Amino acid sequence: MTVTKQTVVDKLAGYLRHEISLAQLVDWAENTMLDGDLAERDAAALATVVSRLGLADVRAFGLTWEDCEEYLRQLGYSAHVEIVAGQPVAVREKPTKYGK
Repeated sequence: MTVTKQTVVDKLAGYLRHEISLAQLVDWAENTMLDGDLAERDAAALATVVSRLGLADVRAFGLTWEDCEEYLRQLGYSAHVEIVAGQPVAVREKPTKYGK
């Protein structure tokens, strides 16, 4: 399957939405680079972004929000954040030494 800009954007979006883990994103990127089936028209930009995603699990490189924004920009997209009310987090009382 040919990897397009939209393919990479969908993977990045899945990671940012916590639908896939960093390890899954990195694995996908590494396999994509090995397969080398990048859309010819955008091959240079795709190779740059996908190869960088393949290194995101290395501590020296990592993957920040700013990185994601930059990769999306390189692919002709932008990211927007939407803040919504969520479920309140239950506060657990610290148990005493007697377990109460």
